[in-house]
Amino acid sequence: MESYTIGQAARLLGVSVDTARRWADAERFPTRREGTRRMVDGPDLAAFCVQAAQEASESEEAPYTSARNAFPGIVTAVKLGTVDAQVEIQAGPHRIVSLLTREAVEELGLEVGARAVARVKSTSVFIDRV
Repeated sequence: MESYTIGQAARLLGVSVDTARRWADAERFPTRREGTRRMVDGPDLAAFCVQAAQEASESEEAPYTSARNAFPGIVTAVKLGTVDAQVEIQAGPHRIVSLLTREAVEELGLEVGARAVARVKSTSVFIDRV
């Protein structure tokens, strides 16, 4: 069985180490000690990830979309061409790059620092302005 340190768990959850520690202290997921390191067993972390995702989706207004695999994040770069554009989003540990039309970027008001959601379906990436 694979185990993770609190730092590794935080990266997988897309949160800070302090947040992961607070969640563990609040017994949202079980931990154990290996010497001085606090460890989370893989199955426990996987179950918590599913639970946390369900809680997040219940607390947020559901988007009107059929696309799954949503990556909420922040726009870190926008490169505008004459007709096309490239948008980069940092979503937790994931860097997502999408090519779309310049018109779509302008209509969505995408700019560096804007919150956005990248939705991945097969080989396509859709961007929602949040």
